[in-house]
Amino acid sequence: MNVDPIVPFEPVLSDEIPDDAGWTSQIKWDGVRVLTYFDDRKVRLFNRKRNERTLIFPELTDIKSYTSARSVILDGEVIALNADGKPSFHEVMRRDGVRRLERVDIVRHTVPIYYMVFDVIFYNGDWIHHRPLKERLDLLSRIIEPNPQVQLVSGQQDGRALFDTVKEHNMEGIVSKRLNSRYVFGGKNDDWRKIKNYKDLVAVIGGVTYRSGIVNSLLLGLYDNRHRFYYIGHAGTGKLTGSDWDALTRIVEPLKINRRPFVNRPERSRHAQWIKPSLTVKVQYIEWSDGHTLRQPSIQAFVDQDPRTCMMRTEILASDPI
Repeated sequence: MNVDPIVPFEPVLSDEIPDDAGWTSQIKWDGVRVLTYFDDRKVRLFNRKRNERTLIFPELTDIKSYTSARSVILDGEVIALNADGKPSFHEVMRRDGVRRLERVDIVRHTVPIYYMVFDVIFYNGDWIHHRPLKERLDLLSRIIEPNPQVQLVSGQQDGRALFDTVKEHNMEGIVSKRLNSRYVFGGKNDDWRKIKNYKDLVAVIGGVTYRSGIVNSLLLGLYDNRHRFYYIGHAGTGKLTGSDWDALTRIVEPLKINRRPFVNRPERSRHAQWIKPSLTVKVQYIEWSDGHTLRQPSIQAFVDQDPRTCMMRTEILASDPI
């Protein structure tokens, strides 16, 4: 098998969970996409951007310990767990971000990883990406022997029930897949749909950045129970239109101030224009990071709410974000 790393098939974002028998749904693991290439002699690992990760995740290179295949390409997600035993993007990035190879042996013991395998696209000398997903999953269940570090991702026909479970455990979401879908290299279509477990809150704008004279992103904050204003994230995507950004540019003009309103320093403050914390927006996000900022914040709409009522949750306050 002498092939260049492929760009993996991707799901599209959706709000709809299919409920007919032609679909299966799987947990969306909050990790790093990794494809495993094995040609009966050598194992190599590559991420979705086709960057090699073989030396970063050496635990996965003993492929004979978990597959009977003579040659294979597996698709899956490398995850790491936090102290609560839940998948943590922050933790897995501690592993994926290692660049000094001498540190790998140290970090692999402090941040163990797990490989959640969900597809097979090459098997014993043949490409099988064109076969229906159901056939690929059946084959996967026969050729993978799970162990404590490598697991098969199970599928559920009742996607709504699975999504309810994901929400109950505060996980990232699910991916629903057509059982007759093919695996398209570098493709992205609604044969695979990701349904994310988004949360939302109302935040206060404490700063903005500009592109070509128009506001293009917001620095967001919340108050603690001592009325201190904390930076919680930076958002430039969402549902605002071009005209919304134009209008916001005019609105913030009289609100400009010289002093940073946040008690903590935002990571992107060099080109920020501080403003008086008086405008509020509804923000959608995936989770709070360990650094007390929002992960994947997305602006949904402007809302009319007293900024002083926009406060951090009790569990965030308890961990003292200073």
